[in-house]
Amino acid sequence: MVKFNTLILQFADQGEKTGWSYIDIPADIAQQLKPGNKKSFRVKGMLDGLPVNGMALMPMGEGNFIMALKAEVRKGLRKNAGAVLSVAIEEDKDYKVEVPDDLQECFDFEPDAVEFFNSLPKSHRDYFIKWIEGAKTAETRAKRVVNTMNAMLRKWKYNEMMRALKNE
Repeated sequence: MVKFNTLILQFADQGEKTGWSYIDIPADIAQQLKPGNKKSFRVKGMLDGLPVNGMALMPMGEGNFIMALKAEVRKGLRKNAGAVLSVAIEEDKDYKVEVPDDLQECFDFEPDAVEFFNSLPKSHRDYFIKWIEGAKTAETRAKRVVNTMNAMLRKWKYNEMMRALKNE
């Protein structure tokens, strides 16, 4: 478990990250968490006493990483940009991506789609699954499963699929 204090930061104009609240994970701390790693990975632990797991650390270059703080986490912390945060984290080796039954049914008929899906990093598979799980109606969920299957067959990552859907 690595412990440190840091400030909650917020991106100004930073493309798709504009407005994100996050904390900076310096290279030396990232190396303590997962030595030799330069790719995104998941951590668990405590943020100011709030238990968290499956939080993504994303590389930002030169060995540094960031951890995005979603609104629900900031609400739990009752803190926003500029506040000091006490962090105690370690690699989340138990993090798993569970494929929903309706998506798995489709995968059973499309071996190429499931092969591409499984070739994606866990965090990227999780984007698709969270998007499907976030549907509020059965109709929307079904559309999202179909869009995910089409993306897998086209060998598109999540961001490529979302761009294509936006342009429709």
